Amino acid sequence: MPTVYLPPVETFDVVVLGAGSAGESIARNVAEGGRSVALVETNRVGGECPYVACEPSKALLAAAHLRHAIAHDAQRLGAMSVAPTLDDDRFAWAAAVQRRDEIAHHRNDEGAAAAVEASGVTLVRGWGVVTGPGVVSVSDTELGYTDLVLATGTAPQVPDLDGIDDVPIWTSDEALSATELPPSLLVLGSGAVGCELAQVFARFGCEVAISDVEDLVLPAEDPEVRDVLGRALERDGIRLLCGRSPERAAASDAGATVTFDDGSTVDVARVLVAAGRRPNTSGLGLATIDVVPADDGTLDIGSDGRVVGHRHVWAAGDVTGVAPYTHTANYQARIITANLLGGSASADTRAIPRSVFTDPPVASVGVTADEVDDDPDLVRVTVDLTDVARSGTDGLDEGKLVLIGDRTARVLRGAAAVGPAADQWISEAVLAVRAEIPLDVLADVVHGFPTYPEAYETAVRSLLDEIGGA
Repeated sequence: MPTVYLPPVETFDVVVLGAGSAGESIARNVAEGGRSVALVETNRVGGECPYVACEPSKALLAAAHLRHAIAHDAQRLGAMSVAPTLDDDRFAWAAAVQRRDEIAHHRNDEGAAAAVEASGVTLVRGWGVVTGPGVVSVSDTELGYTDLVLATGTAPQVPDLDGIDDVPIWTSDEALSATELPPSLLVLGSGAVGCELAQVFARFGCEVAISDVEDLVLPAEDPEVRDVLGRALERDGIRLLCGRSPERAAASDAGATVTFDDGSTVDVARVLVAAGRRPNTSGLGLATIDVVPADDGTLDIGSDGRVVGHRHVWAAGDVTGVAPYTHTANYQARIITANLLGGSASADTRAIPRSVFTDPPVASVGVTADEVDDDPDLVRVTVDLTDVARSGTDGLDEGKLVLIGDRTARVLRGAAAVGPAADQWISEAVLAVRAEIPLDVLADVVHGFPTYPEAYETAVRSLLDEIGGA
């Protein structure tokens, strides 16, 4: 028989599939901890966040918010005696895009790749497939492993909408790497990404509409908070087409005509799909090691980061479906790194902050208003930010802080806010939920005057009044 030459197998202590926030961090820190690591990535080291998600979107939001403030607040707040005149939207957009691309390193990961290799990680470019217990194949290369980390992230989900392939669409990744400023835009989905991008484009002169099958934007968040944001988006000229579902799309002279289930239509130059993402777990060969993703593609993990039922298979980041944010991925990475280096760390995800970086920003943590109805131990109170002194100096017209307390344990279980810098001062509630600080202690906290966090004092005391007792 002829001799069969198999490709050599290079063996590592740890093979990490996916070099996003979680995968890159795990690979680098485990390698620096003395174990041999291979990091497999088919796209960019660093994942979506630095190049086509978090950082470029926040760069555009910063430009959009400042442009809006100059036009609408400079004279109102006494910074100018007359209303300023802005330059053409197209010129401003080009400047904002140029800065966005600089912050996103022009979507080039050479620096990140060099840094991870300098830490001792073997970087392997390509799509990794598990071909059996302890073996990952990348093209013609086979990598042996003792521990496998799955950190393959997610991909945008395009809805199964009749005719969607015939019209000009963007995913959020594409919108955040494109240079075009379309004259009009329909955003499918009113979650954080949809609201942020809608406001960016609207504030640079694009006619924007947002559609969602739910009745309000940010359907997962507190009703009073999302009401405030909805009104703010409408003040930006954004049409809220909530409570209706798109049925079909067709090419038009403008670009696309989308028809909804109530018979209404919208004509736009582009459709931006922001209707969710699906974990990248198919095509990885996971069945060969008896790892079965859930129906939605996520991987079930324990608090130690291990895939349930597998001692040497771990998962981190959006692929787990646990609070899909970069800060969650980084937290999971710390837990898994510690355990791969011999520790016994355990994650507590009760207090992962959720933020929407619109103007005004929305921030929340812990349980939501929907859960209050199902749990008699939970109590919800709301205060208006206009009741604190800072609102007068800043000219604030509207804002909310919502707190949810536990009447039995007498601790904070959740919070939500919408108002200036809410994404920053939600951290007080994050700490309170995570550390289970007694409400009586929170009520005794002194805040600087005049600041928006003073609203916590009123809200916590209202909670104690509702709960009663000592």
